[in-house]
Amino acid sequence: MIAYNPKSWFKLIFAIHKSDTIRILWKEILYMMAFTLAITYIVKRYFPDLIVLEKLISVYSVVGFVISLLLVFRTNTAYDRWWEGRKKWGSLVNDSRNLATKIQSNVNDPAAKDLFRRMIPNFVFSTKEHLREGTKFEELDLTAEEFAAFQNKEHVPSAVVTSMQRELQRLRSEESISLENYLAAEQNINAFLDSLGACERIKNTPIPFSYSLFLKKFIFIYVTTLPLAFITSFGYASALVATFVFYVLVSIEVLAEEIEDPFGTDDNDLPTDNICEKIKANVQEIIQ
Repeated sequence: MIAYNPKSWFKLIFAIHKSDTIRILWKEILYMMAFTLAITYIVKRYFPDLIVLEKLISVYSVVGFVISLLLVFRTNTAYDRWWEGRKKWGSLVNDSRNLATKIQSNVNDPAAKDLFRRMIPNFVFSTKEHLREGTKFEELDLTAEEFAAFQNKEHVPSAVVTSMQRELQRLRSEESISLENYLAAEQNINAFLDSLGACERIKNTPIPFSYSLFLKKFIFIYVTTLPLAFITSFGYASALVATFVFYVLVSIEVLAEEIEDPFGTDDNDLPTDNICEKIKANVQEIIQ
């Protein structure tokens, strides 16, 4: 995720970052420019007196309003997914700290403390990579026995939670922790999987294919035929207008596609790497 100052207007206006849609769409913009210039040439060369073209501007105004509504819905849906993901990772931060303070305050067993000190960060690190491509075991703090047990697991975060549950049950069976503290700690551990499940739902449920397909086709047809509505007024400059409209509409769609899956490594994705490091530092500071 890019850290920036939202109040620095001029710096943001003139900055060209690798996430800028101009750098992403520059080839498509050139293709669209050439295509719309070709349409303009054909119309002006062979159909210069076509009266119906003068009446198209009102039609395209209505269609443009419809596309705007669709894109508003599209971006709002994508941002809702991004923001929900951020809230779930915020919950992971809170639950990690809460569990760590309960273990530090209510458990006297050094081995148990060491396990939770390692496993709480292990859960968030394995969750981060589980939502991407797969677990990076080099990021986890594991014993040789734990590494052998986790290496064959398809869902490593669940295995980490299981190890914490077993340790918590051992403490309870030995009466090293009270029932009230046991239930409170178990609630935090269960909340880990609740947050993970919500993140998996966001990642594995993209926007419906038919909706995405229709929107892309709608934008393409609208923009490629847009010069017809402006040729009588702007001539060849109508190709510039159509290309600019193409850039604006497609940029909104591209940005929505990027933020609807917020757990990757794109510039606008959530800073999950930093959050994991923050949780690890907090837990290690709390559990001594």
